[in-house]
Amino acid sequence: MRHGFSTERLARIDSMLDDAAKREEIGGLVAYVLRDDAIVYERAVGWRDRDAKVPMTANTVFRIASQTKALTSAAILMLMEEGKLALGTPASRFLPTFGRTTVAQRTDSGVVIVPARRAITVRDLLTHTAGISYGVDQHVADKYRAKGLGPAAGYGWYTADKAVPVCTSMDTLGTLPFVAQPGERFVYGYNTDVLGCIVERASGMSLDAFLRTRLTQPLGMHDTHFFLPASQRERLATVYRSEAGGTVRADTGARGQGHYVDGPRVSFAGGAGLVSTARDYARFLQMIAHGGAWAGRRYLAPHTVALMTTNQLGTLYGSGAGFGLGFETVEHYGTSGLASKGTFGWGGAYGSNYKVDPIEGLVIVVMMNQLPNGSDVVSRFQTMLYAALIESRAARAR
Repeated sequence: MRHGFSTERLARIDSMLDDAAKREEIGGLVAYVLRDDAIVYERAVGWRDRDAKVPMTANTVFRIASQTKALTSAAILMLMEEGKLALGTPASRFLPTFGRTTVAQRTDSGVVIVPARRAITVRDLLTHTAGISYGVDQHVADKYRAKGLGPAAGYGWYTADKAVPVCTSMDTLGTLPFVAQPGERFVYGYNTDVLGCIVERASGMSLDAFLRTRLTQPLGMHDTHFFLPASQRERLATVYRSEAGGTVRADTGARGQGHYVDGPRVSFAGGAGLVSTARDYARFLQMIAHGGAWAGRRYLAPHTVALMTTNQLGTLYGSGAGFGLGFETVEHYGTSGLASKGTFGWGGAYGSNYKVDPIEGLVIVVMMNQLPNGSDVVSRFQTMLYAALIESRAARAR
């Protein structure tokens, strides 16, 4: 028994991961699990670089893509607590081009551009209900491509190769048509990149500097960066892509290895720009799990964290799942595998994923870099992990 987990059942996870790496279903992976801040499981399998025969290690750095969103959302809420903005603050207060946004509506005769019925707010951006996509939708893709966004930015969300600040890109975004009216539906897209620009303009600091001084460095997340220091390049995981029968090394560029070491280092994308390690990201999640405090320092108030991790969308996001201010939430048991009701989390385009289960005191982080990713190893890992949990937190407390 290990912190309420069957060691025999945890060993079955070892076998599954080893087999997935051996069959080259995945290039490599790091799994890291805490229960009440104690390490339950930590394992690195496969290769950091298969061609060079460099094995995966626990301190490997990964591109975490949309896992960046949680940190940017936390930054916005820190500014909210300081009175720099409110959830109802219009985005146009910080980005003037958002003063008169438009929406591209499909009609029987084609596409018509109409004015937005109301202003986009910070709350809309945090909950992805601003109507802003990644611009790859067929009826707006050409307009976004012409401005260097959408199809011109990898899969839409990639900006690490841009030589202009993120606010320049977001100012441009405000001139393009969105795909839904504010508040109408959940649309995943550039919302958190817009929030990153708001952080910059509300604080007077770059997003890189704000996150570093207010979150990552105080939390001890010394391996979390927008661009990896060149001296650390050997620690960065290779990106693989899923193909029939296994995985192959992804190409260079926006849809492959990216520019996270040798890029212009100018665009700090709040929606998908960071690199990190499993241990680092778990440290951030521990702070959230502890109600906004860690190691004697408070970052967010408990009520703010409750807002982040509580469904704010009713059934607009889904019937069994919800979305708070930066996190997906489990509203009904069975919605997300065996995760408890109240669990919150998200993932990244390169295959990484995380969950925080407050009922069982769990922080679960799985890091991999595979794009496109056709593997279900992460979901199998999470299911097997819960299957190894044989003593509930409540039972352990008795």
